[in-house]
Amino acid sequence: MNTPLRLSLYGLGLAAAFGAAFALSGALTPDAAVAERSAASKAAHGEPGGHGQSPNSTATTESTRGVTLASRGLQLSPVSAPDTRGEAGTLSFSITNAQGAPVVEFTEAHEKELHLIVVRSDGAQFRHVHPTLDEAGTWSLPWNWDAAGSYRVFADFVPSGADEPVTLTRTVDVAGEFTPTETHHEVREATVSGFDVRLGGDLRVGSSSPLTLTVSRDGQPVTAMQPYLGAFGHLVALREGDLAYLHVHPEGAEPTSGEESGPEVVFASEAPTAGRYLLYFDFQVDGQVYSAPFVVDTAVEDSAESEKDTH
Repeated sequence: MNTPLRLSLYGLGLAAAFGAAFALSGALTPDAAVAERSAASKAAHGEPGGHGQSPNSTATTESTRGVTLASRGLQLSPVSAPDTRGEAGTLSFSITNAQGAPVVEFTEAHEKELHLIVVRSDGAQFRHVHPTLDEAGTWSLPWNWDAAGSYRVFADFVPSGADEPVTLTRTVDVAGEFTPTETHHEVREATVSGFDVRLGGDLRVGSSSPLTLTVSRDGQPVTAMQPYLGAFGHLVALREGDLAYLHVHPEGAEPTSGEESGPEVVFASEAPTAGRYLLYFDFQVDGQVYSAPFVVDTAVEDSAESEKDTH
């Protein structure tokens, strides 16, 4: 699922990672109870913060997902893939435990046991795909690179018996010359395969706010969006600079078989830090999945409103 450059802010796909996870049934930051439980678990293991912890904490949480190759006793193996652009081959890897043995049991999340997100370091060439797992613990799928560059590979999954997703990452370099994509401003409108997608709402730090994706075609609202991986849309978000990973899904109940929706999909969002985010919205129409890319800066809270809220 290629798109030229396209903040989950599953569901930041990637799903879940992605994904993967990329995609969580929650927002970028889960509720306080989950945050406290996760933070306590992290503290007990001596780790610097937990998934869903408050962004006001000195320890990072969601902001640190997808920036390490090892977490919670699990590690992403070196990634095997073609070396150059246009070379057909296989992308493969394993998730290993503390003893270095491949892990073969995972908990299904959003209809998949693992969501794979692949994106170039400049935010271009985004893909959210789902490899298969063999008995030896190797994940793989057919692969070729459309462009040269340095890529981040995110594996987003839920370990067997766990409640929280894990996102691990490695870098893969693809030989050849390329010109990095540079974005100097927000991008809130995207066109993909005849679909026009508009992003509304603000991404805020420290408070949840809605992000609304509206899909139209030929000037008419699209109301035949189909469920994809258990949701009507997936939003993967990567923080510009370190590509910290977030994967979220829409608000509302899981769609039933045959149900359609549109033209809007709403996500509850909360950024872990101020800055610029790369967003990738996955949606499905007529059995085909499309990805729309966006670039969003975190909103600056109005000082008058902030003072009024404190009183």
